[in-house]
Formats: sequence, structure tokens, C-alpha cells
Amino acid sequence: QVQLVESGGGLVQAGGSLQLSCTTSELTLDEYVMGWFRQAPGNAREFVAGIGWSGSPTAYADSVKGRFTISRDNAKNTVLLQMNSLKSEDTALYFCAASSRLLTTYTYRNDDAYDHWGQGTLVTVSS
Repeated sequence: QVQLVESGGGLVQAGGSLQLSCTTSELTLDEYVMGWFRQAPGNAREFVAGIGWSGSPTAYADSVKGRFTISRDNAKNTVLLQMNSLKSEDTALYFCAASSRLLTTYTYRNDDAYDHWGQGTLVTVSS
């Protein structure tokens, strides 16, 4: 089972920033559609952001649009999630996922379209 590895989570005050990273030694990530999802305690997992093979198109959940940015660093085989203006409601376990399927910006949101997942990195935003 291929494992993606997330990092960069932590404790931050509201209004602050964090950058999450996702990488693996087992896949070439620019051959996959990549997504970030999150799950807060007691809640279902939800889509955060997605990015196509070449770095576009991108898509975001309405709740993070304008604050979060997903990008690729292909030289490092890494996908990044820059999170700015963090709010307490962003507190969650954040997962990255890779899909070999041809997805649209609409279907980026379907977690069952993704083949490989990481274990998650915890983001805690204090108010």
C-alpha cells in the first residue's frame, strides 16, 4: 500500500499561517491529481483543495477560498497547502490524497476518487 506523508501541522493562533506538505518516495506526484481533505472531531471528512497534474486547474472549498493555496513543487515531489488567516474552525486532521483518475474540478471533491492517502497531520488553531 502506497503511503503519502504529510507534515507541517501544529498549533497556531487565529489569524496565523501554516504550510502543509505532502510527499512520498513511492509515486511521482505530478502524475496524479492531488487533493487535501480534513476531518474535525465528530465531523465527516471534507474536501479542502485539489490540483491537476500540471498544477492546474485548482479547486477549493468555499470555506477556505481566498485563504488557502494548493501548489506543487515537482522538483521535490511535493504538494503544498499554504494556509493563511487561519480560523478556529480550520482545526482538523489534514490528509493529502492522490488520484490516478481523470478528474474535474467538481470531482476533486469526491474522496472515493482517490487511490492513495496519508495518515494526516494535525492543525490546531487557537482563538
